[in-house]
Amino acid sequence: MSPSDDREPELSGGQLAVLQLSVLVVALCGIAYELIIATVSSYLLGNSVYQFSITIGLFMFAMGIGSYLTKLMVKNLVSSFVKIEIAVSLVGGVSSMLLFLVFPYRVFYEPAQYVLILVIGTLVGLEIPILTRVLSRSESLRDSIAKVLSLDYIGALIGSVAFPLLLLPYLGLFRSSFSIALLNISVALFNVVVFRDVLRRRKLWMWTTVGIGVALVCGMAFASNVTKLAEGKLYTDRVIYRQHTKYQRIVLTRNEMNGKIRLYLDGHLQFAEVDEYRYHEALVHPVMSLPGSRKRVAILGGGDGMAIREVLKYPDVEHIDLVDLDPEMTRLCNEFPAILRLNQGALTHEKVTVHNTDAFTFIRDAKVAYDRVIIDLPDPHNESLNNLYSVEMYKMVRRALAEDGYMVTQSSSPFFTREAYWAIRNTLRAAGMETFSYHVTVPSFSIWGFNLAAANGPAPDRFEITAPTRFLTSAKMQAASIFEADAAPLEVAVNSVFEPTLYQLYLKGVLRW
Repeated sequence: MSPSDDREPELSGGQLAVLQLSVLVVALCGIAYELIIATVSSYLLGNSVYQFSITIGLFMFAMGIGSYLTKLMVKNLVSSFVKIEIAVSLVGGVSSMLLFLVFPYRVFYEPAQYVLILVIGTLVGLEIPILTRVLSRSESLRDSIAKVLSLDYIGALIGSVAFPLLLLPYLGLFRSSFSIALLNISVALFNVVVFRDVLRRRKLWMWTTVGIGVALVCGMAFASNVTKLAEGKLYTDRVIYRQHTKYQRIVLTRNEMNGKIRLYLDGHLQFAEVDEYRYHEALVHPVMSLPGSRKRVAILGGGDGMAIREVLKYPDVEHIDLVDLDPEMTRLCNEFPAILRLNQGALTHEKVTVHNTDAFTFIRDAKVAYDRVIIDLPDPHNESLNNLYSVEMYKMVRRALAEDGYMVTQSSSPFFTREAYWAIRNTLRAAGMETFSYHVTVPSFSIWGFNLAAANGPAPDRFEITAPTRFLTSAKMQAASIFEADAAPLEVAVNSVFEPTLYQLYLKGVLRW
């Protein structure tokens, strides 16, 4: 049969196998592109439930459009499939990088995100119907549909499992995009080779797929440079360390003028060297200064070790359990010289035991009573963190406290995220504890708030700060409990695992500014 013949050929066993494998890979790639775009948007914008929902919804809609458009394709189906694979590899391969580069120009981000989802989804939607029609030339339509759908679902399963377990932890976002695109272009190349006798311009498609494959390999090889370029646009200071762990994106920056470092998790500032002492003193010393035993202390979060540094100023503390989910975070803060200088090697102190586990699980299963619990977790900008500020969590913390124990939690800004701040206070009260709310100024964060609670009895309202501090004093603590009218208490809903309102309130406050 000549290459110019429009009639589709009968398929050999080898050709059938290649097409069936193509279905599997196409499905794997499609779900991976969805996950990559949703992950990038969650990292940059927060609210992962919204980002994944809108990505999946638009992607499925676009696949429907693609499937419908296949009715316009009546001949040269293999050639059309090769062209689509080339297009998917090009658009999908640069998707994550493009979103990072667009993000500094905030007004363009959502349009770029939605266009990418719709384009990739439409192209993926074209592929499966085309392959089904080609396969049906050599077997019954019933058999071809059954095989294609089975392989499609299996491929989607492989892609959805491989992304969080293999691709993201070991390749990162950019290399993951390029590697998935390489799968697409490999499928195109295999089909060009296998169907070379019936493809028009087969040499052109051969060299095109090979060329794109080489470009994608180069993209993977230089992904770290691309990451530096893209991530450099997100931060005002120079990036000196970056790592995408199983749980989060860790970035350290250094200011070229004063040499001070900043730590970011998933794009959110966690501390700035210039004023971190203000935050950590305000978090630790009020609760630690209260009368009663303080032999055993639990710190939930605080993997940077600076809350431990402050707790160790109390010589009667006998044991500290530090609970931080990410082992890479505690490793970094125990090895990176600039952070070690700040935390004074606190993570390896003989009184400290580090637990790399989920704080919710740890406090639920606590076998000892803690005199003090200090919660130093990131802001509740997604539903996972939301659970750590829930009434269920606080009830477990209360159970884990000694009879005369106290707890404190960082609570975001009572000015910028006012509703979220008071929701945390109300949630603590719903857990059966009386509270003391206070706020200080941390220049890197502006106005920052905390909520302290007693396991039983009234919450204290007088503090004698006797430990050595650079900022916090007893007089400052008395003033810290006075809230101006625009940050005054609000009656807002209690946050629960089952009714996760807090992170929506938090995002509402963030978007307002």
